[in-house]
Amino acid sequence: MRRICLLLIALLIGVLGTVSPAASAEAAFSDRAKDLTRITGVRIGRTDGNVRIVVDSDRAVSYKQSVLASPTRIVLDVQNAWIAPEAKKDIAVDSPLVSRVRVAQFDASTVRIVVESSVQKGGWKVFSIDGEKPRVVMDFGAAPTAKPARPVPKKQPPVQPSEPEGDADEPRDTDRIHRDIDAITGMKGRIIAVDPGHGGSDSGAIGPTGIMEKSVTLRVSRELKRLLEAEGARVILTRTGDTEVSSKGANATSVEELEARCEVANRANADIFLSIHADAFTNREVKGTTAYYYTKGTPQSKRLADSVRTALIDSIGTLDRGTQTCNFYVVKHTDMPAILVEISFISNPDEEKMMNSESGIRKIAQGIADGIADYFG
Repeated sequence: MRRICLLLIALLIGVLGTVSPAASAEAAFSDRAKDLTRITGVRIGRTDGNVRIVVDSDRAVSYKQSVLASPTRIVLDVQNAWIAPEAKKDIAVDSPLVSRVRVAQFDASTVRIVVESSVQKGGWKVFSIDGEKPRVVMDFGAAPTAKPARPVPKKQPPVQPSEPEGDADEPRDTDRIHRDIDAITGMKGRIIAVDPGHGGSDSGAIGPTGIMEKSVTLRVSRELKRLLEAEGARVILTRTGDTEVSSKGANATSVEELEARCEVANRANADIFLSIHADAFTNREVKGTTAYYYTKGTPQSKRLADSVRTALIDSIGTLDRGTQTCNFYVVKHTDMPAILVEISFISNPDEEKMMNSESGIRKIAQGIADGIADYFG
């Protein structure tokens, strides 16, 4: 009996010995991370002749850059930093200048950013910006130009001597850089039309427990509006309550109702249009996420559909049913890049439950918002 007890004690000590180092390591990293810069994300913007990569952080950073060959890769090692788990680690870029950006924790205190590029030596530059929103900026190709300033009258009043010219111009250069970055990355100032599918007398599809599509799409759209507006976008919902959009209400024909939704986006001169829906099928086992764009739509519409679908699936973990073309009225009769997103199948019990939960709504909206952010760069 004594021998058995001794064996059990030895076994317990062995188990605790294997658990303890892991717990200690986690605690040690938590303590160390307090003194490290947190890399919160990487944004990519594209204009004609330029790709701008912006590395966001929670404090000013120091970095080292190097170049690897065959293929050409520009390496940026951010010192005393760690990368946030939610930051994207591998980004494909649709540009002849840059094809891919990869981000990884190189060692305990270094975040390595690798940019695969066709740009030759001297064709890129790297600089950092301090302030409220610290960041490192990597420009490939010609630097993006800001909108021309208003003409300055030729006749100028006498200017009193002031500080040296270089010191005076520096804040304006920093302001211009901030404007340039905002112009080609992020959603500040974008007009985004979001269409919560169905509403009013039209419930849309109904799930196994009675959850209505019109309720899900409105809840998602409201949360999506909140997220996008927090990033500086102007968001227009085609409906804000459980109503039809057409002024004719329940008396409107299907075409009149859909036409009214398109008109909301067209009148606002929106940059993009998204119609939010939940899919359904007679077989309750069918599941997954699909994005649609008009059969004769623009490449921008396809890119928007791909971006939203991919980010949404990453967020909610649904089956990927791909991006498909369609002839839906709302994506055919809008004047801007337009897509229709089928979040998942409300006819599937598991997906209905997910779409009716608060956490599910948040994840859906966040996924769509991430996709829109990817689209705008």
